[in-house]
Amino acid sequence: MPEVRISVWLCSSWSRLARGQLLRQEKDEASPARGCAAGFVECLHSPICRGVKVLCLVEARFHAQEIFSPHAGLSIINLLCIVAGLLKDQSMLKLRMFVMATAGCWMVSAVSAATLTEDFSVDPLQRGWQSFGVASLFQWDSTNHNLAVTWDSSKTNSYFYHSLGTILTTNDAFSLDFDLQLRQAEAASYGSELAVGFLQLSDATSAAFLRTSGTSPNVAEFDYFPPSLGEPSIDATLIDRSNNFYFRYATAPLNVGQTYHIRLSHGAGGTTLSGEVLTNGQPYTTLTNIYGATSADFRLDVVALASYQDDGFGDTLLAQGTVDNLVVTLPPPPVQSFTGVFSNGFWQGQFMSQSNWIYTLERTTDFRVWAATSVATPGNGATVVLQDASPANRAVFYRVRAERP
Repeated sequence: MPEVRISVWLCSSWSRLARGQLLRQEKDEASPARGCAAGFVECLHSPICRGVKVLCLVEARFHAQEIFSPHAGLSIINLLCIVAGLLKDQSMLKLRMFVMATAGCWMVSAVSAATLTEDFSVDPLQRGWQSFGVASLFQWDSTNHNLAVTWDSSKTNSYFYHSLGTILTTNDAFSLDFDLQLRQAEAASYGSELAVGFLQLSDATSAAFLRTSGTSPNVAEFDYFPPSLGEPSIDATLIDRSNNFYFRYATAPLNVGQTYHIRLSHGAGGTTLSGEVLTNGQPYTTLTNIYGATSADFRLDVVALASYQDDGFGDTLLAQGTVDNLVVTLPPPPVQSFTGVFSNGFWQGQFMSQSNWIYTLERTTDFRVWAATSVATPGNGATVVLQDASPANRAVFYRVRAERP
C-alpha cells in the first residue's frame, strides 16, 4: 500500500550535554555531503544559541516551493529544532519531520495545496530531478534555460522525473502545464509517442512496463504521435491500475519550431483526463475525440518526461525538442495543521486529515523497529486525533503513517 510518513522526535527533558550532542549531530546532518540527498536546500531561520534554533531541510520542490512554510505556519515553543524533508525510500515516499523540544507541545501547519514549478534556470539535477534509463536523452541547456530532450524509441524506457511528494489517485484534482518546442519529429510505420506526464515510478521502471504494447498501468500523460502511416495525433492519456485505457485526442500536427503550451487536468473524483494546446496564448486545439470508457482508480507519484521503447515491429519514433516552464498543481497534503501534546503522560497528535487516506501513529526508540501505537484511522476531511496507547517514559520518536487504501 503506498504511503507517506511524518516522523516526530519529542524529548520531554533537555540537558546541557544532550543539547551539545544534538547540535553537533544537526551540524553533521545538515552537511550537503553527508546528510542531504540531491535536491535539498538548507534554511537557517535563527542563529544557534539564541534560545530558539530552527534548521529546516526542505526538498527543492521545483522552483523553491515548500510544502511547509515556516513564515505562515510554524509555531515554536522554547528550544525547538525541526528538520523536514522529502525522502525517496524504494517504493515508499516518506515525509519526515524531526522535532526536539523542552515543552510538550508543538505545531506545524502545511500549506493548503502545492504548486510545483520548474523553469530550468539552474541545473534541475540540483533540484531533485533524477534520470532512469538512458540519461543522455535529457540535457539541461544552461544558456537557454530549458531542458533539451530526445525521444528515441530505439532505446530502453528512459525518464527524467521528479517525485511529487504525494500519491495521486482518481479522488484528487491535479494538473500539468508546460511549454514544448520540437526541432525534429519523425515516425516510421505506425510510429510511437513522445510523452510528458505522471507515472507510478515502481511500475514505469519495471521490465514488464511497455507503453507501446499496452502493458503500462498507472499513467496520466500528454502524448504526441507524429504523422506516419497514420495521421498525427495529440493525446491526453489516462491508464488505470488495471491497465484500462482512456484518452482524448485531436488529429493535428505539432509543427517544428513552434512553441506550444500544453495543459492537462484531472478533476477530483473524475475518471477522465482533459487537455488543450495553445500557441501564443491562443487555443491551437482542444482534445474532443474520445477513446475508451471511463477509467478506474490509479496511483501516480512522479512527474516525468518519458522516452518509451518501441514495440519491436518497426513502429518507431525519433524526436528532439525542448521542455520549459513546467507547472504541477497538486491537492493538499494528507496531513495539515499538525499539533502534538502530552496529555496525562500520553502523547497525542492532532491534525487535519484528508479523505481516502488511512492514518496510524507509530513509535520507536532506535529508528530500527517501529510499532503501531494507535488504531488505523480513516481520514474524513476533518480533524483526526491519534494517541499513543502507552505512556512515554523516555525519549521516543513518533511518526504518522498516511496510507492510500
